[in-house]
Amino acid sequence: MLNNKSILITGGTGSLGKALTSTILQKWPDVKRLVIFSRDEQKQYQMAQDYPVSQYPQIRFFIGDVRDRERLVRAFSGIDYVIHAAAMKHVHIAEYNPDECVKTNIGGAENVIQAALQTGVENVVALSTDKACAPINLYGATKLTSDKLFVAANNIKGKRNIKFSVVRYGNVMGSNGSVIPFFLNKRSEGVLPITVKSMTRFNISLQGGVDMVLHAMKSAWGGEIFIPKIPSYKITDVAEAIGPGCEHKVVGIRPGEKIHEEMITSSDAFFTYDLGKYFVILPQTPFWNVNEFISVFNAKLVPEGFAYNSGTNSEWETVDSLRSLIKEHLDPNFKI
Repeated sequence: MLNNKSILITGGTGSLGKALTSTILQKWPDVKRLVIFSRDEQKQYQMAQDYPVSQYPQIRFFIGDVRDRERLVRAFSGIDYVIHAAAMKHVHIAEYNPDECVKTNIGGAENVIQAALQTGVENVVALSTDKACAPINLYGATKLTSDKLFVAANNIKGKRNIKFSVVRYGNVMGSNGSVIPFFLNKRSEGVLPITVKSMTRFNISLQGGVDMVLHAMKSAWGGEIFIPKIPSYKITDVAEAIGPGCEHKVVGIRPGEKIHEEMITSSDAFFTYDLGKYFVILPQTPFWNVNEFISVFNAKLVPEGFAYNSGTNSEWETVDSLRSLIKEHLDPNFKI
């Protein structure tokens, strides 16, 4: 799929960007060019040590900010596929710095769209979050807006050979700033701070996130929001899995946090289809034939009133499964 293609990843030095880079190079060694676009020169320098030009001549490291449309246009020149992973994502930081979050997550999304339309990009996959579903915090609201921009971008492409789609998923296990690495670092202190005992979250591995992006890149017709079927975990089980001998101190919910996360609301159900491994929310004004889409993918409309919530999920991680996942994906030497 990607051999002889040029791919650019915004936010490419982040956790998912690095995982995407590794997978792309393993599966498609004849990729023409893989551009890592980000604004952090130190992270680019560090990542470049893992991918020396003598071994990976197809990789390019491109300093730039998604707020800068002119820089994006230059970076997108000759690019076939764009994966848009750049974002401000920390909920409490966005609450304190709302204008900065809006500039990156909304303004940046619009810049990516316009730069892609201007330069002949063929395929754009934008990363979203469960917090974009019925948002109560600014981060979620900006990502919902971003999702809407990317879905609607298909309506303004004219005769250009380009499609825009979105992938939405829950907490990526082990990503920068997520709870599991935070607890792993804190357990030596003997206290793990828990916001609320009833809190739940969806859980997906880095590789699961990568696979989903690649699925959207291969399968999207334009305007879809893809959502994985993944398990939930209780925050108390995460604390027990990592620090059973620690004090689990309840510190209260932070600004903008939910007790449970959602990825599909009952209002979305009218446009949501079950694809087997994934759900997909179809655009309300598609430019292609929905019945043909249903036939090609054997898609089944979900029941009226269907919702996908981390607190009412049918699949759950346990203390033991969480320990196994930590050992498999984060720390092979992990011990209790």
